[in-house]
Amino acid sequence: MFLALSHLQVQYEGQATPAVAEVSFGLRAGEIGVLIGPSGCGKTTLLRAVAGLEPVTGGDIQLSGQVVSSAHTHVPPEARRIGMVFQDYALFPHLNVERNIAFGLQHLGKSERAARVAEVLALVGLSDCKARFPHELSGGQQQRVALARALAPKPQLLLLDEPFSNLDVDLRERLALEVRTILKAAQATALFVTHDQLEAFAIGDVIGVMHEGRLHQWDDAYTLYHRPATRFVADFIGHGVFAPATLREVNQQVVVNTPLGELTDVAECPLPSAFPSGECDVLLRADDIVHDDDAPVKAQIVRKAFRGSEFLYTLRLQSGHTVLAHVPSHHNHTLGEWIGIRPEVDHVVTFARNAV
Repeated sequence: MFLALSHLQVQYEGQATPAVAEVSFGLRAGEIGVLIGPSGCGKTTLLRAVAGLEPVTGGDIQLSGQVVSSAHTHVPPEARRIGMVFQDYALFPHLNVERNIAFGLQHLGKSERAARVAEVLALVGLSDCKARFPHELSGGQQQRVALARALAPKPQLLLLDEPFSNLDVDLRERLALEVRTILKAAQATALFVTHDQLEAFAIGDVIGVMHEGRLHQWDDAYTLYHRPATRFVADFIGHGVFAPATLREVNQQVVVNTPLGELTDVAECPLPSAFPSGECDVLLRADDIVHDDDAPVKAQIVRKAFRGSEFLYTLRLQSGHTVLAHVPSHHNHTLGEWIGIRPEVDHVVTFARNAV
């Protein structure tokens, strides 16, 4: 592993619980990792520890097989060959955009340095701003200059703390794709922090979900969505609800009784013996629920969110249970209306009742 964290712990003096607790994961050279989680979960603290900006109180961090952080070892940030983009930009106010980006390229010849500056300026859409100073730029432009400056030296490891959070949605998506393309072409390794799941899915080869200082799962996006390791991951990723269910075995097949009726012929379903009396909670994603006027199960629309090509409907069953459904936007039903729905579940994700 190019970057390896083993049982990492970061605890601030005077705090009863660590900000980062027992976190272990690895990134191979050329991989892009993303950390996501709610505010205060420890993801930025972890990123700063990798950069050498936060002391480690337990476990260790290795770069290229060398321990750079532990309770007894601390390689200074400038010796780690890491590029970093902060949320607060950290640009040099007395240097124009071109000179800000060129700051870390003094080892290059003049023409090569100018070419690289022009390349990253074009990447972040600021070719016409190279002579401006930071105070003459918008917040979004300043963030893009900071990103360009970090990318310019082609670091082996790039750390980014919500680098696109100040950009508009269209530019954020384009930059995310272009940054991924550049990092892949350079065979660089990167670790991002973001709160945006779609951004994480677009950029990351592997994604870590954090909560209260702990890493709940480190996997690719598909696995996080379809095979969440914990109830928190299941709840945090995507749109879905937990519904009470009972598992029973009929003719050597597991049947899942839910408020939407029986689920049969489902893959990866545990046996009833996995839970007391077969009782559990089943995760129902919005894409597991199909709008079907002819379905026997009816649900009332209690909330709707327009998403362009679809609505996200929040539906209340006659039993009082709530489910979510993605419905094509030409099915524009009114609040309070009852519509037919049916489950279409390929595989069942179950958790013990009240599990975390």
